[in-house]
Amino acid sequence: MALSRVCWARAALWGSAVTPGPYVTRKLQLARPRAGLAWGAPRSSNLHLSPKADVKSLISYVVTKTKVINGKYHRFLGRHFPRFYVLYTIFMKGLQMFWADAKKARRIKTYMWKHNVKFHQLSYREMEHLRQLLIQHFWTPKQQIDFLDIYHALRKQSHPEILGYLERVIPLVSDAGLRWHMTELCTKIQHGTHPAIHDILALRECFSNHPLGMNQLHALQMKALSRAMLLTPYLPSFLLRHRLKTHTTVIHQLDKALAKLGIGHLTPQEVKSACYLRGLNSTHIAEERCRAWLGEWLQISCSLKEAELSLLLHNVVLLSINYTGSRR
Repeated sequence: MALSRVCWARAALWGSAVTPGPYVTRKLQLARPRAGLAWGAPRSSNLHLSPKADVKSLISYVVTKTKVINGKYHRFLGRHFPRFYVLYTIFMKGLQMFWADAKKARRIKTYMWKHNVKFHQLSYREMEHLRQLLIQHFWTPKQQIDFLDIYHALRKQSHPEILGYLERVIPLVSDAGLRWHMTELCTKIQHGTHPAIHDILALRECFSNHPLGMNQLHALQMKALSRAMLLTPYLPSFLLRHRLKTHTTVIHQLDKALAKLGIGHLTPQEVKSACYLRGLNSTHIAEERCRAWLGEWLQISCSLKEAELSLLLHNVVLLSINYTGSRR
């Protein structure tokens, strides 16, 4: 047997025509499965997927299992801890919305950086998205109304101070006609009358220079206006003036973009949000009334030049304080 193996090996190495014996042939046939693919035909690959398909299949499996486990977890919390489940659901939904809005804001800023686009060149919704507070995603609908009422009550506390300052500066207005218009406007507001658009625009010259121009406002008036805009009043005068200028300029740019878009293209929530930003407590006012008020605001804002933005700043109080349906 050993001799037969030696003969077969020599024949394989030297190409000998010697034919191995039947015993050797049978032994080789029995040994072929051990030699692997080199000796036999490749097996079928029907039971195996490509690496890429394997990864996709694994990811799909994990996602499916995760959804099932998450569903069971939600049902468990809903049955055994209903109050906690409400808070948990609001937090998780708020987190998802916050993350989505943060990614959208990043895309907008990246677009601005790549294409050298300024803030005022964006569309209204893009500008509003970069400006708005994302913290509201973690509020329940009732909390949103309650907190907005609280914030409006805080800014409303500054209204008498702002109006009182306007009355005190009337003697400082050099033009007699402007003094008369200012007196009439303050009287109407003090008696609960909602001023007309022309009543406010008639005073644009007073708010472009002394005594009510943006650069001529006193520190106490700027503090009161900061509270009316929900900005901190606890800053030095030059910082208060800078913040008020910046904030009012942003609103003015938003107004131009909104006028271009058209109020009719806004959703009810967008309308109420736009009104609240501009001083109106829109949470308790019908949508149609909010749209009408926003239209009045845009007529005033789009008529003003950059040097007259102090009037737009004061308009937060002048146009909202006596509007029908607003909580005073």
